Amino acid sequence: MFSLQGKKALIVGVANAQSIAYGCAKALRMQGADLAITYLNAKAEPYVRPLAEDLGAQIIAPLDVADHGQIDALFDQIGAEWGTLDTVLHSIAFCPAEDLHGRVTDCSRAGFATAMDISVGSFMHLVRKSEPMMPNGGTCMTVSYYGAEKVVDHYNVMGPVKAALESVTRYMAAELGPKGISVHALSPGPLKTRAASGIAHFDELLDKAAQKAPTHHLATIEDVGAYAAFLASTEAANVTGGVHYIDGGYHIVG
Repeated sequence: MFSLQGKKALIVGVANAQSIAYGCAKALRMQGADLAITYLNAKAEPYVRPLAEDLGAQIIAPLDVADHGQIDALFDQIGAEWGTLDTVLHSIAFCPAEDLHGRVTDCSRAGFATAMDISVGSFMHLVRKSEPMMPNGGTCMTVSYYGAEKVVDHYNVMGPVKAALESVTRYMAAELGPKGISVHALSPGPLKTRAASGIAHFDELLDKAAQKAPTHHLATIEDVGAYAAFLASTEAANVTGGVHYIDGGYHIVG
């Protein structure tokens, strides 16, 4: 029903072939989008570059979102090679382990500030940099989780952090809507990704989610990618500001 042929998409957050960002990159590419894919650092590059090359990414570049200079360099490169941008997907989050595994009450101020900056502030910064490169409108997406809305065991401080991420999604959608730029939060159920494996008792969380979801199936990165590809399309131009659950209906069950 839709095509992304000729659209330019920046994908931030690919770590390996199990990453949500990789599932989205693959789906966007299958629909015809040209890709720019980033990797965190030299240690991550050997895992990410082959995936990006297999997808025919036209731009493969380092990006540590804590380094504003790297963000500026990336957008300079996109501007020089593409001139415009249609889609940006942000799929990164971080919290120091000692704060992630403790009570919200006990989270250090420094740990909370780091989690907010990397998980939320970086999305705001990427959208801000993307805005002038989307003169004809565009799509900005991030990745959240149900723990932003309800208390989920062991998700701890990332719950409040993701709640902030969903809130900035709504505010930016309101601000950028008149320019034809949509902003979305994708909210998959728990997936077996490397990032999620840092959450304590994660296997138990996966089992409970599969049992509770009406479909009794966990979401896959392919499920998330298909949804992201639709949101990146012209057909979804009048959809914005939402938290899109891709979780087998988990969020509707009390």
